Amino acid sequence: MQNHYNFAFLDEGSKREIRRATLKAIAIPGYQVPFASREMPIGRGWGTGGLQLTLSLIGEQDVLKVIDQGSDESVNAVSMKKLIQKTTNVRTVDETEAATLIQSRHRVPEVPLREGQILILQVPMPEPLRVYESSELETKRLHGEKEYSGAWLMLFEQLMKYGGISTGADHPVIVQDRYVMAPSPIPKFDNGKLHSSEALILLGAGREKKIYAVPPYTKIVSLAFEDVPFEPETFLGKSCHQCGAEHVFMDELYDAVADTTYYQCNDTSYCLSRMNQPSSYERREYEQ
Repeated sequence: MQNHYNFAFLDEGSKREIRRATLKAIAIPGYQVPFASREMPIGRGWGTGGLQLTLSLIGEQDVLKVIDQGSDESVNAVSMKKLIQKTTNVRTVDETEAATLIQSRHRVPEVPLREGQILILQVPMPEPLRVYESSELETKRLHGEKEYSGAWLMLFEQLMKYGGISTGADHPVIVQDRYVMAPSPIPKFDNGKLHSSEALILLGAGREKKIYAVPPYTKIVSLAFEDVPFEPETFLGKSCHQCGAEHVFMDELYDAVADTTYYQCNDTSYCLSRMNQPSSYERREYEQ
């Protein structure tokens, strides 16, 4: 494929345009920057925004990691990994610590990110105000005037109806005391990882044609009331049945044969690293 396509698939003009939008997004944390989203060899809604960011930023010396809902081996993650690797020939890894560029869908890795790393999150709906305002022109005005009473009202309605905040993922955050931002459909458990992260975090929505960013060491606060604090998912008293990890985001699984429920790390590479064994993806690469 390298012989038939430009390095990283996109033409150089497209890469420059996406990089300009990315630089503006970094300069204004939380602000949604429009960009001319390109046609990609995957369906819109399957991560075209994140993929375009990755392809415009990746270099020959980069080390790539791609995950989908915590897994390095889902269909989405493997397919994107193959496309990027075949058009760049960069090295791909499962270990978060070894990667310089991490593209993710719906999760922030368990291993704390460091300076020099870039986390790219795929975003289906970048506008946090779209739930109650359908007009793009109006949401721009609301952001410009810092008018977020609708977002607060949405949380208040959840409290009245359910007795608590019912957002399971994509819980809105306030960036640097200014913009309300959709953090992508990461679980509430991951919201805290965005605050003062050492890594640069970029968010791309291909279908909605928006790029926004959380620069390193940026203040991120989850939207919540003073008397009803933000409460992420808790796994207190639970541990991974494979590696024994605690205080990480876990999947609840059911064993029909044993008629029992158990928990397992959602971040597969983190779990495997704790068990000190290579991932199945690495084993396949070695066997080939």
